[in-house]
Amino acid sequence: MGIRHIARHLGWGRHTVQRYARAARWQDMVKGRKRQLPSKLDPFKPYLAQRWAETDGKVTILDLHREITARGFRGHYSTVRDWARRDLPRQEGFTPAPPPPSVRKVTGWLTRHPATLTEEEKLHRKAVLDHCPELASAAELTGSFAEMLTTLSGSGLPAWIIEATEANLPGISSFAAGLNSDLEAVTAGLTTDWNSGPVEGAVNRIKMLKRQMFGRAGFGLLRKRVLLAS
Repeated sequence: MGIRHIARHLGWGRHTVQRYARAARWQDMVKGRKRQLPSKLDPFKPYLAQRWAETDGKVTILDLHREITARGFRGHYSTVRDWARRDLPRQEGFTPAPPPPSVRKVTGWLTRHPATLTEEEKLHRKAVLDHCPELASAAELTGSFAEMLTTLSGSGLPAWIIEATEANLPGISSFAAGLNSDLEAVTAGLTTDWNSGPVEGAVNRIKMLKRQMFGRAGFGLLRKRVLLAS
């Protein structure tokens, strides 16, 4: 019987039948068994095991990742961490060092309002900023700009632009310099209650309708939908 005939006979999908037909053993199809794929870490595993034995398990996973990165490894820290947790022997009572915080977490600590942070997050934020003066400067500039946004105190924008430009921080300094190209409009946006939110919402709604109607109807029906949605 062919694959399609078998699929119809069993009431299965054709691809499911193909996977069973191609399996060398029935064990390969048991749920939970996955084929072991080659890993970028494979050439470095002997070195990692040797370093672990030399230091009697006292070397940190972060140090191991740095060492093999210097030797050509191009994978992430999490790859080394997961392998070490799975395959390396652990000393009794040994507690692995916590992994470094992700970029997303640190960004949240810097951009969220301080009142919304938990005590633990505040401690983590302080520890990160103490280890990186550039990041501390970025956090201060981000906080002062957020204060201008929430309190509509745009009069302090020129001083903020000067401070941010002189900080020479990637992203923030270029952003600050770009504000000078339309300083009056940005200052007005940070000072008055007026904003272009309703206009942007109407434009987005029209774009959505246009995408929904593309290739389905002519201009007349599209015009009627736009007018009725206004």
